[in-house]
Amino acid sequence: MDMCVDHVGQGLCMLADSISSSYQLPLLQLLLPTHFSTVNSASQVLFYLQDKYNMPRDRAAYRNVRFYDASTATCVGGFYQNGSITEENLIWILSEVLLITDGEHPWTIQHRPSGRTITSSSNPVVLGNYDIYSTGSLQVTNEPWFARLTSHSISGREDQFRYEVRARDGKCVISGQVNPSAQWDDWAGLEAAHVFPVAKESLWIALNYGRWITNINDAEGQSKIHSVQNGLLMMGNLHTRFDQYLFSINPDDGYKIVEFGAGSWGIDGRILDPVCRDPNTNNCVSDELLRWHFRQSVLANMRGAGEPIFESDFPPGSDMMATLHDEVYGKERFEMILESKLQSEITNK
Repeated sequence: MDMCVDHVGQGLCMLADSISSSYQLPLLQLLLPTHFSTVNSASQVLFYLQDKYNMPRDRAAYRNVRFYDASTATCVGGFYQNGSITEENLIWILSEVLLITDGEHPWTIQHRPSGRTITSSSNPVVLGNYDIYSTGSLQVTNEPWFARLTSHSISGREDQFRYEVRARDGKCVISGQVNPSAQWDDWAGLEAAHVFPVAKESLWIALNYGRWITNINDAEGQSKIHSVQNGLLMMGNLHTRFDQYLFSINPDDGYKIVEFGAGSWGIDGRILDPVCRDPNTNNCVSDELLRWHFRQSVLANMRGAGEPIFESDFPPGSDMMATLHDEVYGKERFEMILESKLQSEITNK
């Protein structure tokens, strides 16, 4: 049995590998409740265990592509292939984001079932397990990943952000869905999403990401995080998935949209609508911020066992604090909520 590195998902990944053979599944039926009498996949078992033991929903359970360090048989990552990730994309992601290698020793990646060595081609990545071979050292990056909240307008600055994003885009730039009611100022179902999260404004300031915003002057004390260049208009359900890093846009691959979550929402492989990225205007979305979001999405979905998929539905009466208490990043998310509310109070005074 092989293990994916990092977080509690490593045990689930291990279990998925161990019950991949159909003859072992009947044994699991003896251990699970009676309503699980028709277990037919490892995923069913994983989701049951996650619910029973309140485990965070990580992204390893539904992967259909995994890659291993051939020297140790350790699973170093993987992803769910919806069809848009090519072999060229995979090699770039491994080289530039996920792996730290000795530059003097080249590495190769081989499709285990066929024995074929992957080359930088436009062919979609074939499902299955892959082995990474290197004569030198091979390590997985420890680059920070940042959990985030779904951002909604709660201050005057964000109201202006919303107006400007609507005026520029006029439709969902992810799905292409046109808003026929825009002329009557009806935007129900469409939301202005921040590419870089508002709840991480202190990080934005510390890393000077405001340098990527070109349509606002460098006024003292202004972070520029609410610039239209940090925004995209999209359907509300897609906004939630965007903030969970379940899809992203690669500006260095023709602005291709990549879905990392299991099952297509009809956007995998689409191209980001040109209306929001016209370089001849001073309000186009920032390529640098899109790169940041894409990189974070790769870390969330493809490194080790992946990062948790957070609960985002908190209707009135739900115990949000209990949910956050049990989450891997619950303390951090709680602090982001407090910081977001504090910033709103300061801004609206």
